[in-house]
Amino acid sequence: MTDISKEAMMPPRSFLSQDAIQVFYRLLAALLICAVLAVLSDSFLSLGNILNVLRQASLTFFIASGLTLVVLTAGLDLSVGANVALSACIAGTVIHKTGSPALGILTGLACGGIVGLLNGIMVTALRIPSFIATYGMLWVLNGLTYWYMAGETLHGFPAGFRQIGSGYLFGLPIPVYLLLVFLGIGTLFAQRTIWGQEIYAIGANPVAARLSGIPVARRLLLVYAVSGTMAGLASIIFLSRLNSAEADIGESLTLPAIAAVLIGGTSLFGGVGTVFGTFIGALILTLVLNGMNLLSVSANWQPLVTGIIVILAVWLDMKTRRRAQ
Repeated sequence: MTDISKEAMMPPRSFLSQDAIQVFYRLLAALLICAVLAVLSDSFLSLGNILNVLRQASLTFFIASGLTLVVLTAGLDLSVGANVALSACIAGTVIHKTGSPALGILTGLACGGIVGLLNGIMVTALRIPSFIATYGMLWVLNGLTYWYMAGETLHGFPAGFRQIGSGYLFGLPIPVYLLLVFLGIGTLFAQRTIWGQEIYAIGANPVAARLSGIPVARRLLLVYAVSGTMAGLASIIFLSRLNSAEADIGESLTLPAIAAVLIGGTSLFGGVGTVFGTFIGALILTLVLNGMNLLSVSANWQPLVTGIIVILAVWLDMKTRRRAQ
């Protein structure tokens, strides 16, 4: 099938759609949370706290943005947190050994992308369900990372490299600028390119997508590779932010990333959702956790609250989409 016929078959998705309504609702929810927290805490609207919220939301978004593409195909990548850990440790070693932050950054991105590509091969060539394939990869990566680090911690990186995660430009944290760049790239890719439309089509109906001439296997390889590469990017941000790397650096990152995707309105059944929605989901999750910290709520309650938010977000999303059908 030619590109012209594909374009005719799949008109570009736009924000004048059900997806736009879902994003609008989530923006309202984020604004409502901000209003409540502003009343409950005098510290919430301080410049330092707002910048901290944006920085934390950006770190979650880097992982969740690539994961969004996977979920749009009705898949799942449970290995992103472990991928961050291994990529950060290997990148940190390269920086220490060579003294070159640029080489370390390229190594971290390459490591993340290779892991994502391996996930894609297991899903496409070996036909292993994505949940099982990436869950197995999670344990493989954890084992490799703990073996590689052997209980050691890498720390003390060049000041220029540390600016990536902890520096400021014109008063804004550098990760926020990176967030805006990749938010724009991700949105344009998913909404305005043939490849993006094919990803939506695969998630909506993989059999129909294959019969229409879409190279399903290649597109799945692409989304898993992108998810892995974004995990590699997140590893660089975390490494430069923390100024250290150890084997357990990624253990707490996977579930918040999945939560951001689901809160943002991307359906686990595929074919529905937006990268911009995932950004709003990351922002909502960060606002809630930030508010709990400001209100001195025990950190032990944070996983419970996160789980409740995810369940409510998915439930409300399913109800509103049923009404729209």
